[in-house]
Amino acid sequence: VDLSNCSLHDVPPGLAEATTAIVLDLTENPLTTLPSGSLLGFIQLQSLAVPLALECPGGSDAWQDVTVGRSSRLCQGQRNPCNTSVELAWPCPENSVCAPDGPGLIQCLCDSPFHGYKCLREGTFPMLLFGGILGTATVSLSLLLWSTQRRKAKTP
Repeated sequence: VDLSNCSLHDVPPGLAEATTAIVLDLTENPLTTLPSGSLLGFIQLQSLAVPLALECPGGSDAWQDVTVGRSSRLCQGQRNPCNTSVELAWPCPENSVCAPDGPGLIQCLCDSPFHGYKCLREGTFPMLLFGGILGTATVSLSLLLWSTQRRKAKTP
């Protein structure tokens, strides 16, 4: 994706849809910051060119090679932050595994059959119980409202 020399002051919101991009060029733009979540999901990104004033997202540890040119910085070879020997600030909880989610970003995915907050719930979501309670409450409330409000209906 070539967004060089587009007079961008901020990262365009539509960029989030280009998560399959392998090369991204943001050079020659008056960008002052690159928000940390702006490259969320860009796990295939292998080459990123940013203006010289910006650092590579995720820091230099998130990239295999950082080259500084006259007017730009080239970040190449995105590293998997789950395979580093550096202790993660937010390690994944028990019953989950680490997965890359962009330059210097991770996500924790629950192992099967665990789900929910911090992967603490085991099994599947109780769909039948949930649907039964919701359906019963809806029908009961509808019958109550129909019986109390039908006298207010105008008859011709």
